[in-house]
Amino acid sequence: MSTANQASEDQAFVRRSLAAAIQIGLIFLLASWCLKIIYPFIGLVTWAAIIAVALYPLQQKLSSKIGGREKWSATLIVLIGLSILIAPTWSLTGSSIETAQKLAAGLEAGTLTVPPPNEKVAEWPLIGKDVHKLWSDAADNLEETLHKYSGQVRAFSSWLLSTVASTTMGILGFAISIIIAGVFMVGARTSYKSFRAVGYRLAGEQGANFTDLAVATVRSVAKGVLGVACIQTLLAAIGLLVMDVPGAGIWAAIVLLLAIMQLPPLLVLGPIAVWIFSTAEPLPATIFLVYSLLVSFSDAILKPMLLGRGVDAPMLVILLGAIGGMILSGIIGLFIGAVILALGYKLFMFWLNPTETR
Repeated sequence: MSTANQASEDQAFVRRSLAAAIQIGLIFLLASWCLKIIYPFIGLVTWAAIIAVALYPLQQKLSSKIGGREKWSATLIVLIGLSILIAPTWSLTGSSIETAQKLAAGLEAGTLTVPPPNEKVAEWPLIGKDVHKLWSDAADNLEETLHKYSGQVRAFSSWLLSTVASTTMGILGFAISIIIAGVFMVGARTSYKSFRAVGYRLAGEQGANFTDLAVATVRSVAKGVLGVACIQTLLAAIGLLVMDVPGAGIWAAIVLLLAIMQLPPLLVLGPIAVWIFSTAEPLPATIFLVYSLLVSFSDAILKPMLLGRGVDAPMLVILLGAIGGMILSGIIGLFIGAVILALGYKLFMFWLNPTETR
């Protein structure tokens, strides 16, 4: 009798195990399927969430000014954000396109010329003599020089086209993310309560504290790193446009990349200033050089103003996050990677030392 009962219990256990395995498999299949469907939108939605978290305090202040109308305040922030994004982009893109058209027309007509280099170019350390020779050859016979370095020119052109295409898609993604961020800000209170509840269910009171730390870190990095980078890029773009530097949009985009990676914009603006000294009058060239130095070192003033106390992340974490994010997801990943890796770092440090990390 006991043997029969044991066999019956074993069969029931096997049936329950098979049923559980099938249920888990179906849940896993459904979850993976859903993940594949939403995968193309993860970057946009994540960046929208970061924007919403960073701008929510501003949205609340604006809402209180207009009688508590949160939807109107969110809409106004979205419109302002789109204007800030589109206006400089339109100007810089127009400048770059105009420069490209002039170069193409000059090459086709054979009228494109390169001014000869200043003799001081040869005195540049390490690369001075090579740059001076190449520049002089281009000034003497541009067509022959381009033919001589045709392979490098084609490689650079391919890289430039892919970069422009990626940047264009990135700007479109930025615009979509700003709109989604407006929707997130309207439902921010509900989302915050939900995330705190999830954190509490996962790790108790410490999990709820994780949520608060995550919000503080996102706001800190978004303002102290991304905000400073955008301000530096805007200032650099103004200087490039005023000096009528060819391809100002491309140089401004490179400045943005460097600033997010916590590298000084002077790495780009410095060589441009040297080029301006070779082609322009000393006074405007000197003014641009001083302006470039101010732009490059403005982060020393801006970061203490925008970066929250106690939630800043090491430079290496931001650098790795920006580079890794860009490799993974393009220009939007450049922004997301810096924030997400900084967030992961702060949460890990909080987990290690919950009483010391704030």
